Amino acid sequence: MSRTPAYELLALRFGRQSGRLARENFLFADDPCATDVPAEFDFYIWVIRGQGQVIVVDTGFAAHTAAKRGREQLHHPVEALADLDIHPTDVSHLLVTHMHWDHAGHLASFPTARVHLQESELAFCTGRAMRHAAPRRPFEAGDVSTAIQLLFEERLTLHKGPATIVPGVEVHPAPGHTPGLQVVRVHTERGWVVLASDSSHLWVNLRRRTPFPILDHLASMVEAYDTVEQLADGADHVIPGHDPQVATRFPQVEGAARWVQLHREPMAPYADPASSELSERVVS
Repeated sequence: MSRTPAYELLALRFGRQSGRLARENFLFADDPCATDVPAEFDFYIWVIRGQGQVIVVDTGFAAHTAAKRGREQLHHPVEALADLDIHPTDVSHLLVTHMHWDHAGHLASFPTARVHLQESELAFCTGRAMRHAAPRRPFEAGDVSTAIQLLFEERLTLHKGPATIVPGVEVHPAPGHTPGLQVVRVHTERGWVVLASDSSHLWVNLRRRTPFPILDHLASMVEAYDTVEQLADGADHVIPGHDPQVATRFPQVEGAARWVQLHREPMAPYADPASSELSERVVS
């Protein structure tokens, strides 16, 4: 019986939003976490490396798009791959978790990669819902147009459900935030780790079942929490899409300190922002 390969799994914190309040991260105003306490909010891309493969998960956003939307690009997400001695042409597969502006901003930067997206995601961001300002707000028309161009170039693979990209790397639908959001399951030296992306923006969203306010379908978002937990080998094996703790809990890559190693055990325990101290302060 062949063993499942194990990969390096790396994360780059490339952007942030300053001045955000905790209440902006929770759907319901009476949630104990929904306070006016300042809350950091970060943006990530991920790299899966090993077995002769270099796989990138999501592509971040451009600086001008960030400025327009009140966010800051700390590092160019594609140029930062050079820290790992990765050139864009080295990337064999590009996995796009969903088509929101902060995850799909540099799709054209990987000229030889096979790009993977759920078919339902492309259908949504090119469909009738985009007639309305609210559902199209998290999308950039240019990013969607690039995805269509990749489709015409026969470099875009559209999945209908779970798929194995290479042995030990899988995609699984986890709709709710968007209709076609997919999470990425990676086998590492510490077991199966799931890049939850925006199925859970923060660990607290998942662990306390407190939904993030930007969503397509509430019940599906809550069901997605179960999905990612079942796919992962433990609570610390689920990596949320925007939690600042991701950049501080895991060890840095030697010689590339902007990147952290998610295939290693975390160095510090998870800090629950909805601690008893916070709850008491909110109640009082």
